[in-house]
Amino acid sequence: MPLIKARSHDADDDPVAPDTAGPADAETLLAAATASERRAAVHALEGSVDGQAALCRRLAIEPSASVREAILAALIRQRSPAIAAALLPLLRAEEAPLRNAAIEALAEMPDEVAPHVEALLADPDSDVRIFAGNMLGVLPHPRAAGWLLTALADEHVNVCAAAIDGLAEIGDPATAAALEAVPARFPGNSFIDFAVRVAVRRIRGC
Repeated sequence: MPLIKARSHDADDDPVAPDTAGPADAETLLAAATASERRAAVHALEGSVDGQAALCRRLAIEPSASVREAILAALIRQRSPAIAAALLPLLRAEEAPLRNAAIEALAEMPDEVAPHVEALLADPDSDVRIFAGNMLGVLPHPRAAGWLLTALADEHVNVCAAAIDGLAEIGDPATAAALEAVPARFPGNSFIDFAVRVAVRRIRGC
């Protein structure tokens, strides 16, 4: 009986396993046709640095809400300085759901976000400063109230409004006096006056 020569078996003949996929493979997996395939790719890729970078990039263009939720959950589980830095530019996104998703994820990474806060509050784009204030209101960090006091001193009224809301969420009594001084900077602005009164009542519990 003649011997049958075994076919040579190169590593390149094997499909790339999702959990060892390189950057190009990760992009391909995350661009699969169905949402269920893309969700599976998210779980397979989240454990690698290249996969996490691909997830951050995909979040900005992913059309499916369920896949975006899976990406956010994965990034929160794997939180790192690199992930936080990759998510911060989404505060500039035009789409409110994408911005809110970024804020939600960043709020779960207080230590990773902290080194970027002062730059966000000094950003020339007032919208970025506003969204930074929104994030700080839900950021569980011991310096959050202090950062919001910086935002409260901003010349832009909407940045101040975001800071007022954030300080109301945190509820630190030490911030009440600074809040009460804000309406004098915006005379005739009934919204700021109302927001401050509500925030101070909430902080003081009366």
